[in-house]
Amino acid sequence: MPWLKWLPWRFFIRRIARAHGFLDPVALLARLHRFAQPSEVAEPVELLRAGVVFHARGLINARVIQHNLDWVWPYWIERQFDPEDDAFVPRAFSITHVNLTHRNWTAVGLPDVDELPIVDPRGLLTPLYDGWSLDAWVMGDDGSRLLPSRSEQVSQQWDLNGGVAVVTETAQNGLTLCNRASVQLESSAPVCRLQLNAGSKQGGWLVLALRPYNPEGVSFIHQVALCSGRNGWSIDGQAAVTFSAAAQRHHVSDYRAGDVAIHLQDRQEETEGVCEVGMVTAAALFRLEPGQLRDLEVRIPLVNSTGSQPVAAGVWQDVLQGSCQLRVPDEKMQFLYDAALRTLVLHSPGDVYPGPYTYKRFWFRDAAFIIHALLCAGLTDRAERALDRFPSRQTTGGYFHSQEGEWDANGQALWIMQRFCALTGSVPKHRWRQAILRGARWIGRKRNTATSDSPHSGLLPAGFSAEHLGPNDYYYWDDFWGIAGLRAAAELARAMGDKTASQEFLNEAGAFQTDVDRSLARCAERLTRPAMPAAPDRRLDAGAIGSLALGYPVQLCPPDDPRLLDTTAFLLDTCRVHGGFFQDMIHAGINPYLTLHIAQVLLRAGDPRYLELLDTVAALASPTGQWPEAIHPRTGGGCMGDGQHVWAAAEWVMMLRHCFVREEGDRLILCQGIPGRWLTGDGVSFGPAPTAFGTMTLEITCDEQHIRVNWEADWHDTAPPIEVRLPGFRAVMVQPGQTSVELSREQR
Repeated sequence: MPWLKWLPWRFFIRRIARAHGFLDPVALLARLHRFAQPSEVAEPVELLRAGVVFHARGLINARVIQHNLDWVWPYWIERQFDPEDDAFVPRAFSITHVNLTHRNWTAVGLPDVDELPIVDPRGLLTPLYDGWSLDAWVMGDDGSRLLPSRSEQVSQQWDLNGGVAVVTETAQNGLTLCNRASVQLESSAPVCRLQLNAGSKQGGWLVLALRPYNPEGVSFIHQVALCSGRNGWSIDGQAAVTFSAAAQRHHVSDYRAGDVAIHLQDRQEETEGVCEVGMVTAAALFRLEPGQLRDLEVRIPLVNSTGSQPVAAGVWQDVLQGSCQLRVPDEKMQFLYDAALRTLVLHSPGDVYPGPYTYKRFWFRDAAFIIHALLCAGLTDRAERALDRFPSRQTTGGYFHSQEGEWDANGQALWIMQRFCALTGSVPKHRWRQAILRGARWIGRKRNTATSDSPHSGLLPAGFSAEHLGPNDYYYWDDFWGIAGLRAAAELARAMGDKTASQEFLNEAGAFQTDVDRSLARCAERLTRPAMPAAPDRRLDAGAIGSLALGYPVQLCPPDDPRLLDTTAFLLDTCRVHGGFFQDMIHAGINPYLTLHIAQVLLRAGDPRYLELLDTVAALASPTGQWPEAIHPRTGGGCMGDGQHVWAAAEWVMMLRHCFVREEGDRLILCQGIPGRWLTGDGVSFGPAPTAFGTMTLEITCDEQHIRVNWEADWHDTAPPIEVRLPGFRAVMVQPGQTSVELSREQR
């Protein structure tokens, strides 16, 4: 009813709060907003909604976990609630209890299938999005127990042979357990498979446990029933889990009776249970004979089979056919690249997602980086499919909308559209054209009015931007993306044959750049150094990481721009922990993907410290080759965001790509980031690698006397100027028509 908006809601809220002795919430919010620049959108409603859901679970966790520490909990809880552990977090004034120390998980799945089961560092499988989990334990006849979430001797890997599977192995006191989680197609429907192999020297039981939680905390189960054949569970009325053998014993418990783990020795068994609180636990037991291993397969359909359409899943071999492959003698670097490619594929079933769980939703910001990596890895069809969805997310006013109040989105959308055309040698699709013109003009209209007396003159308005930059402000990150988007739109309009629009966007980009340069000059005068803060009125802090966008990825300045290099120097000097970039704001952790942004700037500038950062990020990877968004400096586990951060995987692909080949203006730079330790005689290669000039494959061969760089290329037009800059060797400008060079070492 429209008249509702005219009611004096603030007055009512204030009166009610004061009458009951509460703080005035209206005044409190007004105070909070004073710490940020005035903006038309205080916080994106999409992120507020996600935050409410996140902390609602945290409230439930606070009511459940600390009062029931005799339960078997997920790995993060076992660590975070242990006062002897580095992960311990005191709880006295914490209203919500959330995972702040081991936000790590790894997805399994199939190409082009949206369902992504996740596995935590100890093998806990959450097959359905944000749902319950399955765990496996071993119980010996002598009373010993193997509980992976409490075990020290655990190994885990992401098996990439023929697909992706998370394999977790645990051993303790004569008890062994191997847990393999994967997704397969059965009758054109995706099914999650949990393959267990267990043993006990003294004899015992393999326990398949149904758990009302996942890596974020409690996830309710109200009812469970063992099916009549004793070979499956119905969970909350759905046929959800089947076993390859009939359970020989079975137990169920509810919240009041405690965890089923307490009741595994009970003589009486239960075949079904109900819990009004939503904390049903169940255990199916399978006999282990002394010294003999036993297999058990558990199946969980990922879609409702009733009336469901067949899934058009891709085959891994076909999907990766023709993609850009890396071959280096460094096993870890090789694995991390191969894993990153598969992470990109899993998270691009149509839209692209920056994670399988916490971040399984769309952002233009993350999408630009992820699609760029897909393009540069030769996964062009997946990138194109995602880009085709961009126009449908644009408002009639031209705003590329994923989260309200994030003003970087238009620049990112236009930039990645232009990169697609450049890397594929194509012109913009007809269906993109109106979106391109609208999107570029939105940037011009959105800028503040240009006046000479304001540091914000001509910039984009204050906004939320990337959450790691701080409270709402006039972020240079947004401005650099806006300028890059206008330049990209000018190129796209020229390719469309619209010279008038192309010149319009070039003029707008030039005026925008002038205003930003003027603002940065005022900052340099105020700060007495050329380094770029996050926003015009800010001091230098960790948020300055966003201003590196000037150099990477949009390359709006030369590699040696003093503003860029001094910002990098500040970040390296004051914002590093354990060798990686530590983001104090929001994340409060080491950021692998932002560390690689610094490495990209250093590589482009010819600074050898890029390799130190590359090695740091490699060391921060989980055993399954993944990075969370931010990493706890003491536990090494995730402390922010998704436990499998796809943006980080995209940055890893781009970093390795730029070590071999990168564009710099009108030329290609080859081999600038290849470390000497790779030149062992085993051969190094990379390709086929799409570039703005065409696709090329590089190979480096070496012996005791010679280093030779060879390449094959399929250029869009004529070959660009090429420079070979292998570290430790003299740089070589390639002569026209050459496809290989022999290098000689620099004289010391």
